[in-house]
Amino acid sequence: MSKGLIILIILFVVLAAVVIALYFFGKKAQKRQAEQQEQMEAYKQTVSMLIIDKKRMRIKDSGLPQAVIDQTPKYLRRSKLPIVKAKVGPQMMNLICDEKIFEDVPVKKEVKATVSGIYIMGVRGLHGKIEQKEEKKKGFFKNAIDKLQEKAGAKPIK
Repeated sequence: MSKGLIILIILFVVLAAVVIALYFFGKKAQKRQAEQQEQMEAYKQTVSMLIIDKKRMRIKDSGLPQAVIDQTPKYLRRSKLPIVKAKVGPQMMNLICDEKIFEDVPVKKEVKATVSGIYIMGVRGLHGKIEQKEEKKKGFFKNAIDKLQEKAGAKPIK
């Protein structure tokens, strides 16, 4: 056998091992996320609050309690989180917002929020409706990819 063929075989074996390892790690992470989501659903409650400010900040600069910062893994401490500063009753609090609803959270308005601990899971307007932001127009290539994925069955049909 030639050296090139041996190197190619070794490369394919290593790549196959990496793909298998990623598959099992992904399944384990997915189970853990599902458990956490169930736990958050069990402890959620509805609270009315006045949203003062919202920003994406590093967890160290966010003003969250030190216990929360200490529990965060080291590799995530430099990542930016969606932080909402709100007045809940007589208290000013810094809360972590869900990434999906961060853009929809109105500033300087009173809202009813679904909260689980210091995590905001949902927001709806208390006085009037919350303005929904319009979706950005997709580019030509993004539209083409979406259409191909729908035809292939990779994405649900709208």
